[in-house]
Amino acid sequence: MENSKKKNSESFIPVFKREFCAPRYWGSWLAVGAFAATALIPAVIRDPVLGGLGRLAGKFAKSARRRAQINLYYCFPEKSEAEREAIITEMFATAPQAILMMAELALRDPSALSQRIVWFGREIIDELKASDENVILLVPHGWGIDIPAMLLASEGQQVAGMFHHQRNQVMDYVWNRIRLRFGGRLHARDDGIKSFISSIRQGYWGYYLPDEDHGEEQSEFVEFFATYKATLPAIGRLMKVCRARVIPLFPVYNSKTHCLEIYVRPPMDDLNQADDPTQARRMNEEVELLVGPNPEQYTWILKLLKTRRPGEMEPYSRDDLYR
Repeated sequence: MENSKKKNSESFIPVFKREFCAPRYWGSWLAVGAFAATALIPAVIRDPVLGGLGRLAGKFAKSARRRAQINLYYCFPEKSEAEREAIITEMFATAPQAILMMAELALRDPSALSQRIVWFGREIIDELKASDENVILLVPHGWGIDIPAMLLASEGQQVAGMFHHQRNQVMDYVWNRIRLRFGGRLHARDDGIKSFISSIRQGYWGYYLPDEDHGEEQSEFVEFFATYKATLPAIGRLMKVCRARVIPLFPVYNSKTHCLEIYVRPPMDDLNQADDPTQARRMNEEVELLVGPNPEQYTWILKLLKTRRPGEMEPYSRDDLYR
């Protein structure tokens, strides 16, 4: 798909195309307009409605719910079925609430949201900004994942992230325009990682998602909650190549206070001399520490456990689970 173009052979800028006005995209534009209108409704009013709609949608999203059920079955076997179902239901409630806050940030001045942004460990971010060090933010897949990057960019600290194109070109265009509202860079995963590394070396803070399944070939099988996961041990290598500090971070949308809570953990300086299995495990450990207290914030609908050890069936292909 091509709805972006390169800038200085490094970053991608979404470009509007005349074909986006074609009738086949009218439904997409209506959805964008509905999101924008809803984002302007005060959060105290919209959050209960969005939560209810999200829970309802979760009952009909059979495939997505099944993936979440399987992930939690493997990751939290100590929890009862009812406890796991409650996490999934709240996950579906949280998703639209967090996404609409991102839409709100796209429409309003960041100062209008400042009272609803709560940082935990903000001093770590401030110290790194003051020391002018290269930084890679390690950010697990949460529903509000793009908001911290936008907030940092609005403060003047530019962020570089990697992204996958969406199938719907209008949604891809709008989503990436929102991400870049305050500046920063986007690098398409299809183009490799070199431009991402180059941006970090130039002073952009890298935004790295540690929990995608990249297959067996370059991954390590290491513990992930109560199971294991094929994990790419790339963060230590990036740390060395970019001469950067690695900072774990996770956004949590609190529907009771209507605030985004951003949790920042200390730098992962222990990765300097770690071997590949240790790097992979440390990365998963940070995901566990950030996600564990608020599991409903995590995108459990992803195929996190797709790659298994030789001879073991992929969980999502098992006919005995949640059919």
